[in-house]
Amino acid sequence: MVDAAPRVALVVKRTAYARALDLPDDRLHALLEKGDPTVANVIASHEEHTATVNEVKQALVEVGAEVTRIRKTSFPADDFDLVVTVGGDGTLLRASHSVGVAPVLGVNSAPSSSVGFFCGAETHTAAAAIQAALAGKIAVVELGRMQVSVNGEVVHARVLNDALFCHQSPAATSRYILKYGSTEEEHKSSGFWVGPAAGSTAAQRSAGGAVLPLSSKQLQLVVREPYTPTGDPPRLVRVLAKNNTTITVRAKSRQMRLFLDGPDTIVRIGLGDVIEFTQSPEPLRLLGIANRKKWS
Repeated sequence: MVDAAPRVALVVKRTAYARALDLPDDRLHALLEKGDPTVANVIASHEEHTATVNEVKQALVEVGAEVTRIRKTSFPADDFDLVVTVGGDGTLLRASHSVGVAPVLGVNSAPSSSVGFFCGAETHTAAAAIQAALAGKIAVVELGRMQVSVNGEVVHARVLNDALFCHQSPAATSRYILKYGSTEEEHKSSGFWVGPAAGSTAAQRSAGGAVLPLSSKQLQLVVREPYTPTGDPPRLVRVLAKNNTTITVRAKSRQMRLFLDGPDTIVRIGLGDVIEFTQSPEPLRLLGIANRKKWS
C-alpha cells in the first residue's frame, strides 16, 4: 500500500514591490527611481523573498506533497497535514486565525529585513525544515492563544499576539472600567494591550510589560499612558492573569475599537459593551521554535 501524499497548505506573502507592479501609477515606482531612502530595501527584500518562495516550492515537490496555494484570508486549515507560511510574522499571524489543530511551519522569507519571531525556518533552511516537519522530526511547541468575547458572544478564539483596546481616534481618551479578580476600577488612558505569552515581546513589552516564557499560559494586560492627575495610580496598570481567569472591561466611551493581532481584524465597541479576555481552548502548534527559552 502506498502512503498518501502529505497535504500541505501554502500561504505566501505578497511583497510591497509585487503589489506595486500591478499599479503603474503607484508612488513606489517614482520613489525607487529617484533612490529615496524610504524604499531603499524594497527590491532587495522582494528578491530575497522570491528566492525563498522558490526554495519552498521545490522542497514541497521533492517530498511529493499535495500542495494547495492559499489565496484567501480564511481557509479550512485543519484539512491539511501541514500549513507552511512564507513571509514574516504578519503572514503567519493572519494564517493562524484559520488554524485549529494543524501544525504550522513559518518560513521567514527575507531575514535581512524581517524579524520572524514565529518562524522556525528561513532562507536556506526551509527545505530541511519542511522535510523534518513532514517526517515528524521537528520540535513542536504549543503556544497559548486568547479568546475575546463581547457581550457574552465570542468574537475571536485564536488571538496569538495581542489585542489593542482604544478609541477610534488616537488623540481621544479611552474611558473604561477594568476588573480582574476582586479589583475593579475606572480608567482614563490611551487604551491598553492584552494578549498571551507569544505577544509579550512586541507592544506589551514596549508599553512596560514583562517578556513571558513560551510555556506561560498567562495573559498580560498593560495600560498605555494611564491618566493619574492626583492621588495614587491605578492598581490594574499591569495585570498578569492566571490560567483560566478572566479580565473584564466595560466601555465608558463611544466609538471604541478592538484591534486583534494587528490592524486587519477590527471589532467595534460601543458605550456599555462588556469585553472579556480569557485563555483560548485552542493553542497553536508551531514548529521549529522549541529551542527558544523565551522571546528575546
